[in-house]
Amino acid sequence: MTAIGPLPRERRHTLRFLEYARSIAPVFLDSEVDMTAVRAHRAASRDGGVRLSWVTYVLYAAGRVLAEHPAANRAISGKRWPRVARYDSVAAKVTLDKTINGERVVFSAVVPGVDTAALDVIQKEVDRFRDTDPSDLDELSGARLLQRLPWPLSALAFRSAARSLRRRPNLMGTVSVTSLGHTAVDSFHSVGGTSVTVGVGRITDRPVVRDDAVTIAPVMRLSLAFDHRVLDGAEAAEVLAGIKETLERWRR
Repeated sequence: MTAIGPLPRERRHTLRFLEYARSIAPVFLDSEVDMTAVRAHRAASRDGGVRLSWVTYVLYAAGRVLAEHPAANRAISGKRWPRVARYDSVAAKVTLDKTINGERVVFSAVVPGVDTAALDVIQKEVDRFRDTDPSDLDELSGARLLQRLPWPLSALAFRSAARSLRRRPNLMGTVSVTSLGHTAVDSFHSVGGTSVTVGVGRITDRPVVRDDAVTIAPVMRLSLAFDHRVLDGAEAAEVLAGIKETLERWRR
């Protein structure tokens, strides 16, 4: 027998975000990143008792690169009279896979100041988001509110919060980083509600050309979605190339 019922409250924040995301004009880019240097640094750190996730390296790289491209670290609001906010620091939104009341949902939380934060500081925030029960994370209080509000009021609440360009960095960050690299997904393209969204795929050993010879290296597919209302393809390509270069030339 087919069971039909109301949308689970746990998914309300996702639908409200998707309604907002329809206003974005996304264009998609992708590239491959040789993660040999990052893997070596990660292994050395692990031997020293420090565990670092692949996503943490991407957050670090994206923060530094967006600081060099302030046109990508902006947000836009309004249709008839568009306004653009330019932010002095880079706040990164990361996605979280959580289960609430038996319903598997995606949440997001913001790591502030990734343009200046050290790698271990970023990792501590990622660990806190990952390991803390969603009901105890202050960063998810807005999503919990949307779950409790009646359906029509949840729309008003989300639009009111998203409309404010001043509140946008705390609500959605100024760049989004989302990963499916823990699964058998090579690459994917996502719109995270920011002017730039970076998508992280899995890392697999693949043949690459290095010093005029073919060798095997850990390669990661990296995608980038940019809001064409805010910046153009040439600069977005430079952002993607900058993240790629930062990761490939990683130094201790």
